[in-house]
Amino acid sequence: MHLSKKGKDANKDFLKKEGAELMYDCLIIGGGIAGLQAAIQLGRYQHRVLVIDADDGRSKICRSYHNILGYPDGVSGQHLREMGREHSKKMGVEFVIDRVIGAGRSEEGFTLETEKGTVYRSRRLLFATGIVDRIPDFPEIMPCLGNSVYVCPDCDGYEVKDKKTIVMGAGNTGANMALTLSYWTKDLVFVNHERKPVDRELLEKLEAKQINYLEETIEKVKAIGADFNGVILKGGEQIEGQRGFIAYGGNEVKSQIARQLGVELHQNNHILVDPRTKMTNVENVWAAGDVVAHSEQVTIAMGDGSQAGIWIHKTLLKDRQD
Repeated sequence: MHLSKKGKDANKDFLKKEGAELMYDCLIIGGGIAGLQAAIQLGRYQHRVLVIDADDGRSKICRSYHNILGYPDGVSGQHLREMGREHSKKMGVEFVIDRVIGAGRSEEGFTLETEKGTVYRSRRLLFATGIVDRIPDFPEIMPCLGNSVYVCPDCDGYEVKDKKTIVMGAGNTGANMALTLSYWTKDLVFVNHERKPVDRELLEKLEAKQINYLEETIEKVKAIGADFNGVILKGGEQIEGQRGFIAYGGNEVKSQIARQLGVELHQNNHILVDPRTKMTNVENVWAAGDVVAHSEQVTIAMGDGSQAGIWIHKTLLKDRQD
């Protein structure tokens, strides 16, 4: 990465904040599924690894994943995270709950500054920062996520099979979600909660599929515990449903810190990586999981984490041999 004089000066100022003498082999930003799988892999190689996790990732709020080998009845993201941390710690991996706010380069590798004011140093860097879904502010939804309300049709479209399903969304994003779900169920309602415009072509497709379209504001979500029952519109009308899907668009891709290091991003802000090694365009910087430009799946995140860990090890081993 080539820095301008201004960039070099800023980088020097950043490095002056460095207080810790400890050098890690790899810093992993993000303690979700991809980050944990990479931590396990690197720990088994006996590298010194630190996972910096803000503890607010997508997997933390999903109550049940249903498309993972070995869990036909579903498994919560929180359970996977707890098992992953326990497994990693047995391999000597260290963890800290904090949020990275800045990144810089040093002669030996990289430095990361956190919200708590700590600076960490490392020879390698892995971004497993994921994305943040735009979920409407209805507290009743949270226990339902992954159980009866979903965000990803590839993960959970099957869960709405032959059930009355309400798509809570906005504009074209919500319309496209309703059309996608028509593969599994014919009993669909799309509530355009934010009343954003929908393209005429999509409206015609909704009509052709006999998907009920309502341009109304949702007042309240009806749910009993983890069971979604429908919505109440602002005018008082109640729409009954057995399953819900969220489709508002505008999810936040957590690639801001990667951008600071000159990492190349897709136009949608997902990180671009080498498909084989998972390394970014910046040498010794990797990315894995939902922050990468590909299908957002737990199983893919696991594979990404393992693959990144393998190639990070290869480069560390090469450095020791040189």
